[in-house]
Amino acid sequence: MQGAAYLRLILLGGLIGIPAALLAAGFLALVHLIEEWLWDDLPAALGSSTPPWYLVVGLPVVGALVVVAARTLLPGDGGHSPLAGIGGGVTPLAYGPGVALAAIGTLGFGAVLGPEAPLIALGSVVGMAVTPMVRLGQRETQVVATAGSFSAISALFGGPVVAGVLLLESGVGLGAAVIPALLPGLVAAAVGYLIFTGLGDWGGLQSTVLSVPNLPAYDGTRVVDLVIAVGIGLILALLIFAVKRVAGAVNGLHRGRMSLAGLLVGGGLAVGMLAQLATMLGVSSQDVLFSGQTSIPVLVAEDSTRVLLILLVAKALGYAICLGCGFRGGPVFPAIFLGVGLGMLAVVWFDVSPTLAVGVGTAAGMAAATRLLFSSLVLGALLTGREGIDAMPAAVLAACAAWVATTALTRRVAAGAAGAATGDQAER
Repeated sequence: MQGAAYLRLILLGGLIGIPAALLAAGFLALVHLIEEWLWDDLPAALGSSTPPWYLVVGLPVVGALVVVAARTLLPGDGGHSPLAGIGGGVTPLAYGPGVALAAIGTLGFGAVLGPEAPLIALGSVVGMAVTPMVRLGQRETQVVATAGSFSAISALFGGPVVAGVLLLESGVGLGAAVIPALLPGLVAAAVGYLIFTGLGDWGGLQSTVLSVPNLPAYDGTRVVDLVIAVGIGLILALLIFAVKRVAGAVNGLHRGRMSLAGLLVGGGLAVGMLAQLATMLGVSSQDVLFSGQTSIPVLVAEDSTRVLLILLVAKALGYAICLGCGFRGGPVFPAIFLGVGLGMLAVVWFDVSPTLAVGVGTAAGMAAATRLLFSSLVLGALLTGREGIDAMPAAVLAACAAWVATTALTRRVAAGAAGAATGDQAER
């Protein structure tokens, strides 16, 4: 791709950025509206200030039924499995309704997954909707689909920088060819983000900025902070690895005798009961359910070891169940929640800065869940803002520790599986 044909592709990417950003904004707004209806307005109509137990237990089950309908009645199986990562690649136009419906059943009804994977898929759908109007080859079609994903994911991560680094790091296997392949997508993300920031006299849609309010400035790194950061990274790697192992075991039930509907409904019921149990132990069910994105400020304000441990255990179990039972969403934000929760334990036990806890927990959690190192650091810097600039060296060490430990654990399991397969063949 070069010359006039490549310039045309860049222009096409810029044009795709606008509808992809609008679709992402509309989708996120719809999910938020459904959450308000189900978890705020409905309890209020029933005369309760908080969701009663039957809604906490029942709504995730209803969401599971919505996901079953999306995966069985619509093409595309509801989109990308969260066990396989954050997603990517080309999503055909026909898959769009199924992806959207499965994501609504997951995100709006309380499942412990994030919105990033559905947004990547829906952005790709926008790109694929344009390709019939323009004669493109296979490679050009993939570039256009990626451009839509760039723009859509920038709506979630507060601009094109995190989205650009995330997709760049995901495509690092392409080598130097990744830059020209993703450049139209970066243009799409920049143009699409103008929908939120505004242009000229128009103020834009004012997207939600990812940040944790009222963090104190972190000044002067201590040696103990660096040691704690490495420890958090290693513990998070073990925790996320355990979550994925449990999720894999849950997912294996479907490959056995349990039907998709039975596994999803059972998973939704288990998550709802887990949230209700946590409520009985003194924490909010809303902090156990959902991705954890909006509950991070709750974690940062918490100073009770007991409450933090309940939240961590309940969120980790809910995360594992939702990863494995068939819901459709992304794995990033629950892992960040777990990372920040571990960081806040360090605040309570060792009197480290909460700003350090947020930066270190975010970077290590995302690195452990996705093995995307640089994207994790950029997101950690975004969440802590100017107050956390000096915390970035500790965040780097935490993310690197999580990445190395996660990679070693994954390779060890893969080697064990390969050895077992070889042994089975030898016996035969």
